[in-house]
Amino acid sequence: MAGTPITVTVDDVAYSDDVEPRMLLVQYLRERVGKTGTLIGCDTSNCGACTVHLDGTSVKSCTMFAVQADGHEVTTVEGLSKNGELHPMQAAFHECHALQCGFCTPGMIMQSIDLIKEHPDPDEETVRNGLEGNLCRCTGYQNIVKAVQMAAKEASSSAQPASASSTGGAI
Repeated sequence: MAGTPITVTVDDVAYSDDVEPRMLLVQYLRERVGKTGTLIGCDTSNCGACTVHLDGTSVKSCTMFAVQADGHEVTTVEGLSKNGELHPMQAAFHECHALQCGFCTPGMIMQSIDLIKEHPDPDEETVRNGLEGNLCRCTGYQNIVKAVQMAAKEASSSAQPASASSTGGAI
């Protein structure tokens, strides 16, 4: 079977490849690009471990083909930290001990960033509803909720007036 040419930017690096039309985006990210932080959990879109951002919006990468990402920008959990500094959501997950085994963490972080773009000051119910497509089998979610709320507070305090400069999508 002949490959289909794609060009996709992953974590600010452009990649051009020929891919099988049926190759899933999660497979492309892991096998071709080496972004193994994007996890394969269930292959049915139920767990959310494969969540990435496509043009700034969270998507489950096991539900789309790599060819659908052609011409788009993908951000993985590895692409969040800049200059050796954790993204504020990553730091909040660390600070709040919002993980146990860590398997769900990359997807939870990616979904949480998208969640607080929509809901900058989420209450507990909003966080729980916003993460309902991402499963954690270890924590009971309490510390995950705390981490999301902590990152949201940090984002709103760092986004306070005065400067015309943007936070560059930092949460």
